[in-house]
Amino acid sequence: MIRYVTSGESHGKCLTAILEGIPSGLKISEDDINGDLARRQKGYGRGDRMKSIENDTVSITSGVRQGRTIGSPITLTILNRDWDNWKTIMSVEKTGEKCPQITRPRPGHADLAGILKFDTEEIRNILERSSARETAARVAVGSICKKFLSEFGIKIASYVNEIDGVKSKNVLLGIDEIILRSELSSVRCLDKSAEKLMTAAIEDAKSKGDTVGGVFTVIADGVPVGLGSHTQWDLKLDSRLACAMMSLQAIKGVEIGGGFGMARLPGSLAHDEIFYDKRRGFYRKTNNAGGIEGGISNGEQIVVRAAMKPIPSLTSPLRSVDIKTKKPSKAQAVRSDVCAVPSAAVIGEAITAIELTRVFSEKFGGDSMGEAEFNFRGYLDTLKMR
Repeated sequence: MIRYVTSGESHGKCLTAILEGIPSGLKISEDDINGDLARRQKGYGRGDRMKSIENDTVSITSGVRQGRTIGSPITLTILNRDWDNWKTIMSVEKTGEKCPQITRPRPGHADLAGILKFDTEEIRNILERSSARETAARVAVGSICKKFLSEFGIKIASYVNEIDGVKSKNVLLGIDEIILRSELSSVRCLDKSAEKLMTAAIEDAKSKGDTVGGVFTVIADGVPVGLGSHTQWDLKLDSRLACAMMSLQAIKGVEIGGGFGMARLPGSLAHDEIFYDKRRGFYRKTNNAGGIEGGISNGEQIVVRAAMKPIPSLTSPLRSVDIKTKKPSKAQAVRSDVCAVPSAAVIGEAITAIELTRVFSEKFGGDSMGEAEFNFRGYLDTLKMR
């Protein structure tokens, strides 16, 4: 069973993740993970912290020996390179020094709801863990899961559809071309003309002290039919992907395949007709379902789309109330990004990879890569006989 937890605060000493359930024998290295951590930190609109301070690298401290997993829990640690500037404020031990307090909650952030829920007047106690900095640990976990899935021919890519209302044109490309083009774009957009307009929108927001959101898509190619189940609500693959994607900070909506657009179509146009070919087996010519029917993968590409709201940390803050004085005030201004949609797309890849690894492992099991491979190949052989 695949499961993981993350821990750590935004300005704490480090982030840590523990991943359980990866079979023994998977070839993995710190460099594999560091590549994805670097991708998370890129993207037009990121703040100075990402550019100069947070050059994330991972340390694998358990679960891997001589370059391969050994079947035990994998521990991943990402040190905070800015720790020296925060070790007094974020000290585990009481220092006796007076720490500056944040008393003006940001609209759209966890600040106010968090202090009320946890009965504290320290907004920092809330913002440190609710920060999207936590996603670095999830990207590290997802990187291992992507490596696992790749052993079975499953590839995952992402791209940005929209930023601040600027929409890219639909571009029909194969998975490898999507990966190539998205990595060459500063905003992970496949449409060059839209990319220019997106970067201009980000610059305009920056000049106004504002932030912008957008929409991104994650695609999983090569996913076999049969992952997930219709038998219980919490076993449905689309349910699990949507839940996981909504857990990403600032995500306010998730679509599978055609999503909300399917609500505007008649059934005759919304559903993907079924065909059969001796070589291919059952297949579809369209993919409005996004590769999932009845909570089960149907053999087509898994397509997940997510809408990200603008980041609530503005350099021109919104109106708020000081929690100490209860008087009207401007929200706290903290260093932040103008736009993190390209980064969110990379995190979305990790989230998708984790959930697909979960359902893959549930179906095929295996304490070793060899056993998982044997089970997987046997299943594919069975499908060919249908």
